[in-house]
Amino acid sequence: MILKRVLYLGSLVSLTIAAPKPPVPCRFASQWTSSQILSHPDSFEDALLYWEGKFHQHNVSYNAVNGMTFDGTLLDKVTGVHRVEGLHTFSAASKESLHFMMLAHVIDGNRGAARWILSGEGEHDLGNVEKARKVAFGILEKKWMSYSQFNQTYPGFGGFLPWFAHTESTILTPTFDWVNRVPALDNGENIWAIYATIEALLKVGNKKYDALAHNWQSYLDYLKTTAGKVFYRGEGHICAVTDLANQSLPVDHPDQSYKCEGTDQSSLINDPYEGQSFMFFFYLFGNLKKADKEALLAFKRPKLVSVEWSMPGYQKVTVQKGFWFSSHENWGWMQLPYTDIPLMKDLYANMERARTCDSQAKRLPGMFASINNSTDENGEIIGYISNAGIPAIANQTVQELDVITPYSTMNTMIVDKTVGYLWWHNMAVAKRMQNLYGSSESTRIDGTATSAFVSWDSKITTVNGILGGVTSLVRPHMQRDGIYNEFIEVVKSEYGRVFNKPLKGMKQEFCLPHLEVEDTGLVDFTTC
Repeated sequence: MILKRVLYLGSLVSLTIAAPKPPVPCRFASQWTSSQILSHPDSFEDALLYWEGKFHQHNVSYNAVNGMTFDGTLLDKVTGVHRVEGLHTFSAASKESLHFMMLAHVIDGNRGAARWILSGEGEHDLGNVEKARKVAFGILEKKWMSYSQFNQTYPGFGGFLPWFAHTESTILTPTFDWVNRVPALDNGENIWAIYATIEALLKVGNKKYDALAHNWQSYLDYLKTTAGKVFYRGEGHICAVTDLANQSLPVDHPDQSYKCEGTDQSSLINDPYEGQSFMFFFYLFGNLKKADKEALLAFKRPKLVSVEWSMPGYQKVTVQKGFWFSSHENWGWMQLPYTDIPLMKDLYANMERARTCDSQAKRLPGMFASINNSTDENGEIIGYISNAGIPAIANQTVQELDVITPYSTMNTMIVDKTVGYLWWHNMAVAKRMQNLYGSSESTRIDGTATSAFVSWDSKITTVNGILGGVTSLVRPHMQRDGIYNEFIEVVKSEYGRVFNKPLKGMKQEFCLPHLEVEDTGLVDFTTC
């Protein structure tokens, strides 16, 4: 039996219902070999999506009352069951981005996405696309009310989201460390996810869905009018984080003001990584003069660099130099149609050649991405590891390279899904790396510790990669808005400046893991 939380007369109540028998055990990775995955990738995907869907539950990953995400939750170090006091009751626009992309897939009728969301709902009929669509629609309605209420309460943010906190009984408020502060990067990721969701809603061809699409479009239209005032300081300078005078005052209030947090270039969006998503929103919709558009592009050019990955025994591979070369840096490639351009499609594949082959060459059981560290003996997270990637092809060469994470496969899944599955499996099969909510956050390479935590960043990045990202929804929306051709031409021009010679390594095979995480005696969660 399980408890299912439902809304009744405006309140959440619990119903005891029969739990559907899982189609596969939660520790399914140990039942698969590499050869079986190669032979039956679709069945492996079904199992993966089913269990990752268990993350999408009330007070685990999101708030069923208001439709908003939570960052994630700590797990009991013995059982692996989510800890009530371990819920991270805060979130950000980046987590919202991942949620919107999943909901867009569900609304669009994707069967894998339907399986994911219905699993979290405890439903038996995992293939019921219409039932899944209704669930997603209900969440999007609640989100709309939450966003609207937040913007009315805190108009100073200009519609953009700071990091925020909430519970079943309290409305969204900025977290204590984001009062009168707002980030551009996370909001850029969220904007394009909402953009995709609008397209999915319109495709349904239903008046109710059209009306909700109109609501979300009005939200984006408002952001177009406030983006410049909140984030842009001229000369191509977009604030990475903006400090505002008073979050409770409207954008145009005489006592309102906006300034970049910090004084050096690190306080500005000057990267060709995930920060580029906000830049493109502002470039395409900011009603800018030609000089400002050129300034935006020029300011980012120094960081767009071609570099060769090389290791003995492998072909040299041309890639875009990363910041850390963490997998999450290519977040925007899941959203914007970069790979409609042949050069970009080849470059994207090359980055995954380098990522997979680097770990194979170094005899590592997994790959790197910015991630929460292991949990300690009290079940608390030791810290966050930002500096994790491939130093040889990164700007930042001082890195902490002892923790790997399944979500390092997020881009690999898009480029070659089966290769992505094999690397994901190689990490998930390690002790304590699967739980009642799917994959665990991370594991140490030496197998001495894992993170008893589950989050949007470490799980749903991967799932969105499996589903191919949302470029198939963003593309037609861009075409209808008349901005697709401009986007393509800008990307061709900017990347063509740097990658103006044939890419090396195009014949290098994607590499597969050779070693597993060592079994040092860690004990799996008792419920899994």
